[in-house]
Amino acid sequence: MTLRNAAWIAGLAALIALPFVYRDPYHLHILVLILIWSFAYTSWSIMGRFGLVSLGHGGFMGVGAYVTALLWNHLGVSPWIGIPVGMAAAGVLALIVAYPCFRFRITGHYFVLVTLALSGIVLQVITATRDYTGGSLGLTPNRTKGSQLLALQFDDKVTWYLIALFVWVVGLLIWNWVDRSMSRYAMEAISEDEDAAAAAGVNVTAEKLKITLISALMTALAGALYCQYQMFITPDTVSGISVSLQMVFAVIVGGLYVSFGPTIGAVITIMLAEILRIGFGTKAVGWDNLVYGVLLVTFIIFLPKGILGSVLDRWKTQPEKPKTS
Repeated sequence: MTLRNAAWIAGLAALIALPFVYRDPYHLHILVLILIWSFAYTSWSIMGRFGLVSLGHGGFMGVGAYVTALLWNHLGVSPWIGIPVGMAAAGVLALIVAYPCFRFRITGHYFVLVTLALSGIVLQVITATRDYTGGSLGLTPNRTKGSQLLALQFDDKVTWYLIALFVWVVGLLIWNWVDRSMSRYAMEAISEDEDAAAAAGVNVTAEKLKITLISALMTALAGALYCQYQMFITPDTVSGISVSLQMVFAVIVGGLYVSFGPTIGAVITIMLAEILRIGFGTKAVGWDNLVYGVLLVTFIIFLPKGILGSVLDRWKTQPEKPKTS
């Protein structure tokens, strides 16, 4: 067993044991939020690291959350079925939007604008169909009168922590699987020069669609889990441009090209939101987005590889100390 694998196992064992040793409800709540949002940010980074900058992930997250909740509230469909349906709906939406873009070479800032429109459309649809979604007032999934497991509704923070931890680990495994697959080399070639990649035999459209679909499915899952955990969602908390920008900020600040970068970004965004909420209350509503914007510009200029990426780069370039006899 390598030292890296041993560190992974030891770290994971410590994280699993944590809620049984330290059971403070508030701190466990913060950890659950960090893990769920880390998974969402990781899903965005799978696309973003290859130059596919999307501002539509707020739409995918909103679809996953609202489809799951609406199926439960109006049709009594268990979230165990509703979540896959929500993920499928987000995947279909991603393919409908992405295929024409990739087929007709809509890239760069044009692709950003298309995904921005997608995020805005999903937000407007949720708000406009208020008779079903609750509109801007939000939506609360009905409390189950039967099995908590069937309804995926748990009052125990420890249970939710373990669920969120499992999903977070799955997100890291997917990130690393993509990183070690042939799709990584194909996407890197595509991001450098699509024509050269196509001439080398890479199916440009198929590779882009594959990465986009994986990212959209993961984001929808994050939205559904966030809904089930919080038991209350609004259009602004799980969809729209603000959620998409939050993902971009967190990934860039944490480190776009490092698997743990989105997790570092999640720690920063969640802690920032909590500090503003506790310190300023309702006076700080919207301040987090302002701070995100300022920090995003700062990091793009001075730390383009993010906190974790820059630390790892500096560590790798440290000169070795000369051996003394």
